Amino acid sequence: MKGALFVKFIIIRYIREIRKEEKMDKEKENVMKTAKENDVKFIRLWFTDILGFLKGFAITIDELEGALEEGMGFDGSSIQGYARIDESDMIAKPDPKTFQIIPWRPKENAVARMFADIYEPDGTPYKGDPRWVLKRTLKKAEEKGYTFYVGPELEYFYFKSSDGVPQILDKGGYFDLTPLDVATELRRETILTLEAMGIRVEYSHHEVAPSQHEIDLRYADALTMADHAMTYRLVVKEIALKHGVYATFMPKPIFGQNGSGMHTHQSLFKGDKNAFFDAKDEFHLSKIAKSYIAGILKHSKEITSITSQWVNSYKRLVPGYEAPVYISWARRNRSALVRVPMYKPGKEKATRIEFRSPDPACNPYLAFAVMLAAGLKGIEEGYKLPPPVEEDIFEMSEEARNRRGIESLPGSLYEAIQLTEKSELVRETLGDHIFYKFIENKKIEWDHYRTHISHFELEKYLPIL
Repeated sequence: MKGALFVKFIIIRYIREIRKEEKMDKEKENVMKTAKENDVKFIRLWFTDILGFLKGFAITIDELEGALEEGMGFDGSSIQGYARIDESDMIAKPDPKTFQIIPWRPKENAVARMFADIYEPDGTPYKGDPRWVLKRTLKKAEEKGYTFYVGPELEYFYFKSSDGVPQILDKGGYFDLTPLDVATELRRETILTLEAMGIRVEYSHHEVAPSQHEIDLRYADALTMADHAMTYRLVVKEIALKHGVYATFMPKPIFGQNGSGMHTHQSLFKGDKNAFFDAKDEFHLSKIAKSYIAGILKHSKEITSITSQWVNSYKRLVPGYEAPVYISWARRNRSALVRVPMYKPGKEKATRIEFRSPDPACNPYLAFAVMLAAGLKGIEEGYKLPPPVEEDIFEMSEEARNRRGIESLPGSLYEAIQLTEKSELVRETLGDHIFYKFIENKKIEWDHYRTHISHFELEKYLPIL
């Protein structure tokens, strides 16, 4: 009997592999057909380094079929966090599902792009590829029956240029619909460009700070969304450049104003069912959702260097300015680290949590991976969720916070890296290669920062010391 079941299992697995290969072949055929119909002459293969900077190189249409089958070789020795010069040969294999025409390039002799997965010459996935890190973490969720969906809100600023002191374009405020919001047309063109690349947008608006804006993407599975986030950042900058201005995702470019965040809505589904929803619970949260939130809260300190990875990130993560620094959860309280949007009858599938500390300058592949890993750890270990904190934590005294057991996120990149360095969860999620390369890079960044003589120091101390 056992032998028969084993044979059945092997047959089912074989059939699945055949169907998977057939689907891939169909996707490749569609890419070749679409490229021919749209007069595509060049295809840019995109990927990221460990810090989340977009990299890429172009191939001609004549090389496309070979690239889809075998990938394209390149030298990875100069890519941050990639290989040493003596082991630099890499293979970039494009993902056919990500083929899109680039709208801001000419339609004649058009240019397209595809995200690529990076492989070793022997065909094994490259351990320094952030996209592979996310795919590997998603595979763990998939083995438990889960699909991980995310919907990030990426905020950014428009300035007159990238030189010197930032010069704002407007003095508009949150949701302003006045002539003060001179960037309305920039947002409009950005949205049209994103949608032309197959990226669905839910809404856009002016944010709280002067010249600050937000375009929210419709939720998608985490791998697709990480690709979308990389595309979004480039499109925002390209459209700004076209109009002679500069767009930045720097977390805190203006002193005394709100910084830019990447509040990340997330949920787990089992098939078509939202695993976070429970109609009988007072918060409409399932046991899975509660343990997931508890995992995010428990591991939030150690993953912060990944979700807020720059020295400047910690100028945003300070009390006030709507930045969530206190480790707690709530439904309506936006001073909490995790917020659970209120349930609306008939909207069970919209049940989700919102992790509010990440900023838009992180590497989305790594950020989504550590968020998911923290949540899954909570589910696996059955973490207990503490009661929600609905009071304004910013207004609480330190004594009151201590009494409630409300801790804070790390206050600097150095503190964050020290916590990450001790984290088994982050090391396991990123893999040794990226884990140690990332920490090494961030320690160098911190050393450069702490030895720099700032304008603040010269202005404050030079006249009196």
